[in-house]
Amino acid sequence: MFSVSGLKENNTTVSTEILAGVSSFLATAYIIVVNPSILSQTGMPFSAVLTATILVSFFSSFMMGWYANNPILVAPGMGLNAFFTFTAVFTEKLSWQVALGTVFWSGIFFLLLSVFNIRSYIVKAIPKPLRYAIASGIGLFITLIGFANAKFIVANPATMVGLGKLNVSTLTFLAGLLITVILLIKNVKGSILIGIVLTSLLAWPIGRYWGGTETVITINQLVAKPDFSLLFQLDLVNSLKWSLAPIILAFVFTDMFDSLSTFVGLAEAANLLDENGEPRNIQKSLIVDAFSTTIAGLTGSSPGTAYIESAVGIEQGGKTGLTAMVGAALFLPFLFLSPLISAVPAIATAPALVLVGVFMMKPVVKINWQQLDEAFPAFLAMVLIPFTYSITQGIIWGFLSWTILHIATGKTRQISLALWIIDIFAILALIL
Repeated sequence: MFSVSGLKENNTTVSTEILAGVSSFLATAYIIVVNPSILSQTGMPFSAVLTATILVSFFSSFMMGWYANNPILVAPGMGLNAFFTFTAVFTEKLSWQVALGTVFWSGIFFLLLSVFNIRSYIVKAIPKPLRYAIASGIGLFITLIGFANAKFIVANPATMVGLGKLNVSTLTFLAGLLITVILLIKNVKGSILIGIVLTSLLAWPIGRYWGGTETVITINQLVAKPDFSLLFQLDLVNSLKWSLAPIILAFVFTDMFDSLSTFVGLAEAANLLDENGEPRNIQKSLIVDAFSTTIAGLTGSSPGTAYIESAVGIEQGGKTGLTAMVGAALFLPFLFLSPLISAVPAIATAPALVLVGVFMMKPVVKINWQQLDEAFPAFLAMVLIPFTYSITQGIIWGFLSWTILHIATGKTRQISLALWIIDIFAILALIL
C-alpha cells in the first residue's frame, strides 16, 4: 500500500509525483471522449457512458495507487470497448444490458484468477506469437473503426470496402490526424488530447461557413449534472449463460494479456521491480485491474485496464502510487462537462483511434516470420480480427490453427493442457 514514507524510499518527492500524475492524466485523458463515442453506438446514452468512464477511471486509478502502490493509471481499455460494441453487441446481437453483464462476470472471473494466482498457468499456455498477433490485430481493428468513423473508408458493393469521398469532413479528419502525428513526434505532452481539441475546432465551421449539409458541432450548454442512468443497469441473469462463455472468456483473456504486457513493459522500462526481478506488486495490480472490470459492468462501461500511457508520467519521475492517485483526481471535474465533451464529433476522435492502432502494432516485430508454424497462426489471428470485425474470431482461429499445425509437425508436446482446454472452448464457440 502507498505510504508517505515510501516517497523517500523510492527517491522521489511529492512535487515530482504530482507532476508525473498530471503528465499521465494528459496522456490518458483522450479516453474520456473516445470511450463514450464508441460505446454510445450501442444505444447507451453518451452522457451516461461518459459518467461511467470517469467513475471507472477514478476509482480504478486511485486503487492502483493506494492499494498496489504503482504509478499506473487504469481506465476503460481501447480494444475492449471495440470488442464490447462491435463484437458483443453488433455481431453477437446482445443487448447492451447483457453485454454489461458479461463484463461484470469477466471481472469476477479475472478477480478469482488473480487472487488464486491461476493467471500464471493461463498466460504460460498462450504462445507468445499469438499474444503479439492478437494485440496487433486489435490495433488494426481499432484503426479500421477510426477510418470508418471519419467516413474515410466506406462500404463499397464492388470491392467490399473503398475510399470515401474527399469532402470537407474527411479533409478535416486528415488535417487532425496529421496535426496529432506531428505533436506526437515532437513529444508534446497530451498530444492525443490536444489533437482531439484542435480537430474539433477545425470542425466547428462545417455546416456553418463551409461544406456539409448539417452542423457538425452544436453546443447548447457547457456543464450539466452527471448522468447516472446506466448505474446497475446490467443484466446479471441473462449474461450468465453457457452460450456467452466465449464472450466472457474473450474479455478475460484480452484484459489479462493487455494488463500483464503493460505491467511487465512499464516495470522493465522504469525499473519498478521487486527483489525477484518481477514487476512490483504484480498480484495486487492485477486484482485492481479485475476490480476495474467488475465496477465497469456495474457503472455502465467496457472493461478497465492498465494504460501504457502511464509511461509518460513514469518518465517524469513518478515511482509511487501517489502518481496514480493524482491522475485519478483529475478525472473527476469532467463529470460535469458532458455537454461540452458530447459535442466532440467523430472526425475529431477518429485520428486518436487510428494512432492507437499504430501503437498497438509494435509487438508484431517480435513474431518469428521465418518459422511458418508460428507465423501462420499469428498472421491468421491478426488479420481475421479486422477482416471479420470480430476479436473473438481472430482469437479462435489463431488458437486452433496453432494447435493443428503443431500436431501435424510432430510438436504436440509444445501444446499445454491449458491450451487444449482453450481449444475446446474455441470449438464450442464456433458450434454453439
